[in-house]
Amino acid sequence: MHIDMPTRDDVTRIASLRDPLCVTIYVPTSPLPTESEHNLLQARALFDAAMEVVRDTADKDDADAVQVQFDDLLEDAYFWTNLGRSLAIFLTPTSALELRLPNELEAQFAVGDRFAITSLLRAVTFPQAAFVLALSQNGARLVEVSADGPAQELPVADMPDDAASVSRLTSIAGPTQGGRLQGDEGRKVRIAQYARAVDRALRPQLNGETLPLIIAATEPTLSIFRQNSSYAHVAEDAITGNPDALTEEQLADSAREILDAIYAKDLKELHETFFELQANGLASSDLSDLARAAAFGAIDILAIDMNAEVAGSVTDGGALELDTEHDALEDIARRALLSGAQVLALREDDMPGELQATGILRYSF
Repeated sequence: MHIDMPTRDDVTRIASLRDPLCVTIYVPTSPLPTESEHNLLQARALFDAAMEVVRDTADKDDADAVQVQFDDLLEDAYFWTNLGRSLAIFLTPTSALELRLPNELEAQFAVGDRFAITSLLRAVTFPQAAFVLALSQNGARLVEVSADGPAQELPVADMPDDAASVSRLTSIAGPTQGGRLQGDEGRKVRIAQYARAVDRALRPQLNGETLPLIIAATEPTLSIFRQNSSYAHVAEDAITGNPDALTEEQLADSAREILDAIYAKDLKELHETFFELQANGLASSDLSDLARAAAFGAIDILAIDMNAEVAGSVTDGGALELDTEHDALEDIARRALLSGAQVLALREDDMPGELQATGILRYSF
């Protein structure tokens, strides 16, 4: 499965773009190469539906330019055999951006003067994907995990064969050079050298990634690798036990449990914080208040119901106005995102109080 996990900068750039003609397409896809034709047909059907709207409302030259952008993508046969669980396509007459996402999103298209970003925010909120590093003295494997697709080991250039090979020894239990350290202390030094070598090998592979890295290891290897890892997204929870005895699918099953626990913990903290601060005037679920706060950069954390829609838009002065062409929730989310807020797209059952939107504020006003 190939995914292009969007960074915050990616989402902000997409959210901030304005053009008289923006076409957004979200289509659920299969990562299996045998499903490439089906993926393409689904995307084409959504695009054709979007183009009916475009040709009814836009200039012919602009509509033809958007058509060319999509046709260029259709002709890339390799692209359609390397997809994730969903595909997001953002088109204007002069640009095209595609993101292969780990979440299975609902089919959707939108045509307007800005891109639809709520589904993209969902992919960032809870990607349901991770990397697993199965690490032992006998070797290391990097495994890619998705929500429900098959796990797969990823090739990593320059990954050391095992801990002993890093020190050019037959065993890591021997004394260090010069005989200064031996026994458990010498072994830990060797493991630290091994951990740094593994980390160096992983850097090119994980460069630019934001997915959690879940470690599968026993002690002291687990703790030593944590101390020497340069990756910013190592998960707090780990898969314990000997990873050499676990298959990729067994590692993935354990990783998914950890991902669920991370998400549940984050939601619990969000709920508790929202209700605590709401009593002090530092959190709100009133859309008019949130619109004003978003316009003036006063939102710290915003959560919106990913399936809810409220016809409206937010003025630069923070007023919430009726507007049948836009979604007020998405407009609030867009403005909050561009002011540096953390924006979460949640399912209704995961929202605090099952509200349409909740915001934790930087200051009361």
